[in-house]
Amino acid sequence: MLVIMYSIKLVLKFLVLPLILVGAMGSCDEPEAEKYNFEDWQKITVTASAYNSLKQQGEGNPFITAWGDSLRPEVQSIAVSRDLIRKGLKHNTPVKIEGFEGVFFVNDKMHPRWRNKIDIYMGLDKEKALKWGRRKVEIAFPAKDEPGG
Repeated sequence: MLVIMYSIKLVLKFLVLPLILVGAMGSCDEPEAEKYNFEDWQKITVTASAYNSLKQQGEGNPFITAWGDSLRPEVQSIAVSRDLIRKGLKHNTPVKIEGFEGVFFVNDKMHPRWRNKIDIYMGLDKEKALKWGRRKVEIAFPAKDEPGG
Protein backbone atom coordinates (compact mmCIF):
# COMPACT_ATOMS: atom_id res chain seq x y z
CA MET A 1 0.00 0.00 0.00
CA LEU A 2 2.82 2.37 0.90
CA VAL A 3 4.50 1.65 -2.46
CA ILE A 4 1.31 2.49 -4.34
CA MET A 5 0.86 5.77 -2.47
CA TYR A 6 4.50 6.69 -3.11
CA SER A 7 4.08 5.84 -6.81
CA ILE A 8 0.99 8.04 -7.06
CA LYS A 9 2.87 10.86 -5.36
CA LEU A 10 5.73 10.55 -7.87
CA VAL A 11 3.32 10.54 -10.83
CA LEU A 12 1.63 13.67 -9.53
CA LYS A 13 4.92 15.41 -8.79
CA PHE A 14 6.75 14.64 -12.02
CA LEU A 15 4.02 14.16 -14.62
CA VAL A 16 0.77 15.87 -13.67
CA LEU A 17 2.04 18.96 -11.84
CA PRO A 18 4.44 20.06 -14.64
CA LEU A 19 1.60 19.72 -17.18
CA ILE A 20 -0.69 21.81 -15.00
CA LEU A 21 2.01 24.45 -14.54
CA VAL A 22 2.81 24.63 -18.25
CA GLY A 23 -0.90 24.97 -19.03
CA ALA A 24 -1.31 27.67 -16.39
CA MET A 25 1.74 29.62 -17.54
CA GLY A 26 0.98 29.10 -21.21
CA SER A 27 2.68 31.10 -23.89
CA CYS A 28 0.40 34.11 -23.91
CA ASP A 29 -3.14 35.16 -23.30
CA GLU A 30 -5.17 35.14 -26.49
CA PRO A 31 -7.39 38.24 -26.57
CA GLU A 32 -10.50 38.21 -28.72
CA ALA A 33 -10.01 39.48 -32.28
CA GLU A 34 -12.75 42.07 -31.74
CA LYS A 35 -10.40 44.08 -29.52
CA TYR A 36 -8.21 44.96 -32.50
CA ASN A 37 -8.67 47.55 -35.22
CA PHE A 38 -6.96 45.81 -38.12
CA GLU A 39 -7.48 48.79 -40.43
CA ASP A 40 -4.88 50.82 -38.51
CA TRP A 41 -2.27 48.06 -38.56
CA GLN A 42 0.74 48.10 -40.85
CA LYS A 43 0.70 45.52 -43.61
CA ILE A 44 3.54 43.70 -45.33
CA THR A 45 3.85 40.73 -47.67
CA VAL A 46 5.91 37.79 -46.43
CA THR A 47 6.66 34.22 -47.42
CA ALA A 48 4.68 31.86 -45.19
CA SER A 49 5.32 28.19 -44.58
CA ALA A 50 4.00 25.88 -41.86
CA TYR A 51 5.54 23.83 -39.09
CA ASN A 52 4.54 21.21 -36.55
CA SER A 53 5.59 19.95 -33.11
CA LEU A 54 7.49 17.01 -34.57
CA LYS A 55 11.00 15.96 -33.48
CA GLN A 56 12.39 16.04 -37.02
CA GLN A 57 11.36 19.70 -37.54
CA GLY A 58 13.54 21.27 -34.87
CA GLU A 59 15.98 20.90 -32.04
CA GLY A 60 15.13 19.92 -28.47
CA ASN A 61 11.54 19.76 -27.24
CA PRO A 62 9.24 20.33 -30.26
CA PHE A 63 6.60 21.95 -28.02
CA ILE A 64 8.93 24.67 -26.65
CA THR A 65 9.70 27.74 -28.75
CA ALA A 66 12.96 29.68 -29.06
CA TRP A 67 11.49 32.18 -26.54
CA GLY A 68 10.65 29.36 -24.12
CA ASP A 69 6.88 29.43 -24.72
CA SER A 70 4.83 26.23 -24.78
CA LEU A 71 3.12 25.65 -28.12
CA ARG A 72 -0.53 24.73 -27.68
CA PRO A 73 -3.03 23.91 -30.42
CA GLU A 74 -5.61 26.34 -29.00
CA VAL A 75 -3.24 29.32 -29.39
CA GLN A 76 -2.64 30.33 -32.98
CA SER A 77 1.12 30.86 -33.09
CA ILE A 78 3.73 31.84 -35.63
CA ALA A 79 7.49 31.92 -35.81
CA VAL A 80 9.09 34.93 -37.49
CA SER A 81 12.41 35.58 -39.17
CA ARG A 82 14.66 37.82 -37.11
CA ASP A 83 14.52 40.72 -39.59
CA LEU A 84 10.76 40.87 -38.93
CA ILE A 85 11.41 41.14 -35.19
CA ARG A 86 13.35 44.33 -35.93
CA LYS A 87 10.34 45.59 -37.93
CA GLY A 88 8.07 45.26 -34.89
CA LEU A 89 6.99 41.61 -34.88
CA LYS A 90 8.46 40.99 -31.44
CA HIS A 91 7.45 38.35 -28.90
CA ASN A 92 3.66 38.08 -28.34
CA THR A 93 2.79 40.60 -31.07
CA PRO A 94 -0.72 39.93 -32.45
CA VAL A 95 -0.77 39.23 -36.20
CA LYS A 96 -3.58 38.87 -38.74
CA ILE A 97 -2.71 36.54 -41.62
CA GLU A 98 -4.40 36.69 -45.01
CA GLY A 99 -6.50 33.55 -45.51
CA PHE A 100 -6.89 32.73 -41.81
CA GLU A 101 -9.53 33.55 -39.23
CA GLY A 102 -8.59 35.07 -35.91
CA VAL A 103 -5.39 36.49 -34.54
CA PHE A 104 -2.04 34.73 -34.37
CA PHE A 105 0.72 35.55 -31.87
CA VAL A 106 4.45 35.70 -32.40
CA ASN A 107 5.62 32.96 -30.05
CA ASP A 108 8.70 31.64 -31.86
CA LYS A 109 11.63 32.91 -33.88
CA MET A 110 13.38 31.31 -36.81
CA HIS A 111 17.01 30.58 -37.61
CA PRO A 112 18.91 33.77 -38.59
CA ARG A 113 19.33 32.56 -42.20
CA TRP A 114 15.66 33.32 -43.01
CA ARG A 115 14.46 36.74 -44.22
CA ASN A 116 10.94 38.16 -44.57
CA LYS A 117 9.39 34.85 -43.58
CA ILE A 118 6.86 33.46 -41.11
CA ASP A 119 6.13 29.88 -40.10
CA ILE A 120 2.54 29.12 -39.11
CA TYR A 121 2.17 26.60 -36.29
CA MET A 122 -0.14 23.71 -37.22
CA GLY A 123 0.16 21.47 -34.15
CA LEU A 124 0.80 17.82 -35.02
CA ASP A 125 -1.10 17.92 -38.34
CA LYS A 126 1.76 17.28 -40.78
CA GLU A 127 -0.63 16.79 -43.72
CA LYS A 128 -2.19 20.21 -43.13
CA ALA A 129 1.26 21.79 -43.04
CA LEU A 130 2.32 20.03 -46.24
CA LYS A 131 -0.92 21.05 -47.96
CA TRP A 132 -0.28 24.69 -46.97
CA GLY A 133 3.22 24.50 -48.44
CA ARG A 134 4.88 27.84 -48.98
CA ARG A 135 3.23 30.95 -50.36
CA LYS A 136 3.23 34.73 -50.22
CA VAL A 137 0.65 36.27 -47.88
CA GLU A 138 -0.13 39.68 -46.51
CA ILE A 139 0.08 40.03 -42.76
CA ALA A 140 -1.01 42.91 -40.54
CA PHE A 141 0.30 43.87 -37.11
CA PRO A 142 0.25 46.93 -34.83
CA ALA A 143 2.69 49.73 -35.63
CA LYS A 144 5.68 49.87 -33.26
CA ASP A 145 4.17 52.75 -31.26
CA GLU A 146 0.81 50.96 -30.72
CA PRO A 147 0.17 48.65 -27.74
CA GLY A 148 1.25 45.13 -28.67
CA GLY A 149 3.48 46.43 -31.46
